[in-house]
Amino acid sequence: MKSEIHPKYHKDAKIVCACGNSVQVGATLAEINVELCNKCHPFYTGKQNLIDAAGRIDKFKRLASLKSEEATGKKTKTAKRTAVKAEKRSSKATVEIGA
Repeated sequence: MKSEIHPKYHKDAKIVCACGNSVQVGATLAEINVELCNKCHPFYTGKQNLIDAAGRIDKFKRLASLKSEEATGKKTKTAKRTAVKAEKRSSKATVEIGA
């Protein structure tokens, strides 16, 4: 193996965040500057806002419920439609007979 080709390893490298938080780690750079860390990132602090401008979550839930209804109640749905059609036919027949 060739010597002198690997970067120098710093056991006490420092990671500094824009919020001021710093962490000691081992790295090939002596100091690393980052914009976000676990102390200031919205996901980890609990201040994250989920933006649902298009109603995607509601649309997904609606479609998922339709799929589950279709899978479980397809025969029920067909029976209801048939009953409604039969009722319409019988009401028409009574109106024509009564007229």
